[in-house]
Amino acid sequence: MAKEALIVKTTPLPQSRISFELEIPSETCKSFVNETISTISRSAKIPGFRLGKIPKQVLIQRIGITQLHASALEKIIDNSWQEALKIKSIEPLSEPELVDGFESLLAKFSPEKSLKVTLQTDVAPELKLKKSKGLSVEISKNKFDPKSVDEALEKSRSQFANIIPVTNRAAKLGDIAVVSFKGKYKGSGKEIVGGTSESMDLELEKNKMIPGFVEGIVKMKIGDTKTLNLKFPEDYSHEDSRGKEAIFEVNLKDLKEKELPALNDDFAKQSGNKESLKELKKDIEKQLKDNFEKTQKDIKIEALLEALTNELVAEIPKSMIDIEVRNNIEQTAQRFAQQGLDVKSTFTPELVKSLAESTRPQAEKNVQRNLALKALAEKEKITVEKDEIDLKMKEYEDAISKSAKQIDIKKLTEVISNDLLKEKLITWLEENCEVSEKTTKTSKATKTAAKTTKTAAKTKNKTKAQNKKEKN
Repeated sequence: MAKEALIVKTTPLPQSRISFELEIPSETCKSFVNETISTISRSAKIPGFRLGKIPKQVLIQRIGITQLHASALEKIIDNSWQEALKIKSIEPLSEPELVDGFESLLAKFSPEKSLKVTLQTDVAPELKLKKSKGLSVEISKNKFDPKSVDEALEKSRSQFANIIPVTNRAAKLGDIAVVSFKGKYKGSGKEIVGGTSESMDLELEKNKMIPGFVEGIVKMKIGDTKTLNLKFPEDYSHEDSRGKEAIFEVNLKDLKEKELPALNDDFAKQSGNKESLKELKKDIEKQLKDNFEKTQKDIKIEALLEALTNELVAEIPKSMIDIEVRNNIEQTAQRFAQQGLDVKSTFTPELVKSLAESTRPQAEKNVQRNLALKALAEKEKITVEKDEIDLKMKEYEDAISKSAKQIDIKKLTEVISNDLLKEKLITWLEENCEVSEKTTKTSKATKTAAKTTKTAAKTKNKTKAQNKKEKN
């Protein structure tokens, strides 16, 4: 007599989800129940019986038929699920969800009868692009701002300034104020989390703190105490404080000012290891222009990717977004660990939940963009050849051989392959889409480039100062 086969029926559901309706024959159920009893019998210890020689009825009476059925049922469901995936040639994106719940299924389970189980899982979505060629995007037309060179020089001067005490005047913008403060919410009187400090060095620059804080310290003298009535911005980083009125008791404990070095050839040697101020300015200008061009290219690519994503037609499963959220949180935790912070104590369940909620919109956007690129690759048959990957891998040979850690070559190859494919897809978009420019009054890209260069210059200067100290 032929063995009864598993019956599998699938039904597509919204959000790229699929339902599996399984009918598991009684013969399979009996087999797993008997197998479970035999497995437990081999390890169970019951007084009066040798190991592995416990009668079936004694074992059932001792352990309980419900527990035995529960153990067998888990194996039945898992085995039938794997078999169903093979029958239908489906690769799931997530663990299956038991629709009726395990307890409900267990209550009506009988190995003498066939078992009906409904499972649901996410699957890869069907991807379609309404349009790929001929997309039209508009980006801001920006010009490099020569003033950014002077701004970078001033920033560098500030970093190399001598800090000297101030005793004969009131605080003004540009000073470094040493303050203590305590903040409470107006009305409730509740203390503001993170709104208290016994001593903090604060550069008196606009936008350093919430509106009015820095301005309130200006004109204070050492020893003065002042009450500031302020209001948190509506877009403040801490959600609990947004838009709320607050009272800060501030005490000016000390005051310092920066003595800026002269802009001359000596400064050029000290700050940038250049022979002259002219050479330093030229070097800064080149860095800023390079960053400006890169920023402009990034703006263009961003616009093209957004336009492509808008053409995507796909039902994105929740599990794909959940995975992206989890990856983002893990990357954040890794950055914390690299900075020497205790990840276990820092990443409380409350923080993880908050991060998951705040990063979900961006995670969803990332998933949509990646799927749009995948759809483009499939539609235009854009691929990466093995020799291209091998050529790129050679660039990492020295790093791999010198690395103290074991490198996962398979994972590295996958990352390189994905990066090369993305580069090809972006190049294709640039060649097959129309990009127009509109003139804007404010050069946001220039400001971004300037900020990037200033940060790089700061790191460079710190490194040089440290090297100099070590030599001495």
